[in-house]
Amino acid sequence: MTLEQLRIFVAVAERQHVTQAAHEINITQSAASSAIAALEERYAVKLFDRIGRRIELTEAGRTFLIEARGVLARAATAEKALADLAGLKRGSLSIYASQTIVNYWLPPFLAIFHRRYPDIHLKLKAGNTQQVAAATHEGIADIGFIEGAIDDPHLSVRSIEGDQLVVVVAPNHVFAGKERLEPADIKSMKWVLREPGSGTRGEFETALKSLSISLPDLDVALELPSNEAVCAAVEAGAGATAISNLVAEAGLLSGRLVSPEFTLPRRPFYVLHHKERYASQAELALLELVGATVKPPARRRESAA
Repeated sequence: MTLEQLRIFVAVAERQHVTQAAHEINITQSAASSAIAALEERYAVKLFDRIGRRIELTEAGRTFLIEARGVLARAATAEKALADLAGLKRGSLSIYASQTIVNYWLPPFLAIFHRRYPDIHLKLKAGNTQQVAAATHEGIADIGFIEGAIDDPHLSVRSIEGDQLVVVVAPNHVFAGKERLEPADIKSMKWVLREPGSGTRGEFETALKSLSISLPDLDVALELPSNEAVCAAVEAGAGATAISNLVAEAGLLSGRLVSPEFTLPRRPFYVLHHKERYASQAELALLELVGATVKPPARRRESAA
């Protein structure tokens, strides 16, 4: 069994599709199929069920996926330790972040990081808050950035300056010209919200609780999986939404959106790192760049001295 076989197996297992996995990790479909077949033949175990043109993990495959991810995470940790010896002259950094952060907040920092450390390969993926936390917990992500607080004893969670939630509506909305929204207005409006698990949605729900309003009190017309879909639906007149000022800025400047006054708190963003995993120089350099200067507890150089 090789690390490359494990890497291919994990890629196929996560996508449940050989061709997509092969494309993602830049190998041929035949090479991916051969690696899976070699594992199954070598250990006389069936990892996938072939159902028509689809594949699904077997029970053995699901168990093996946990172990394979663990081995790859430990190998990545060893590689990061060696890369540190080159003083940020080589290596990679896997980053998972929630949508507002990926699309609006993080890119300028990554551009600066790339200029400073051009030989560090940055891998960035988007997910909602729960998905980012899970990826960081499992070692798929070296570092995670989320919009909502999470509770995972295995992760260190540090807050950094974030954004401001604002309520926005279409220009022809009945409340578009109202000077200030009242709690009764919030209950009477139709709403377009992000999906459950989204940090934006979670922060909005928390803010409503201070007004003795719960989510069932709202008339939720649509739940959508991206900020862009939410804004498009609001612009089309589907209802109001509460969303990051970073996301709403372009629509507000162009006049496609209007923001009646309604006080919502500023919210921090959160940086996640697994407490038991090594924090590379590349990770610490990025944390310093975004203003999270507290070093993760996983970095224990003194114990290796």
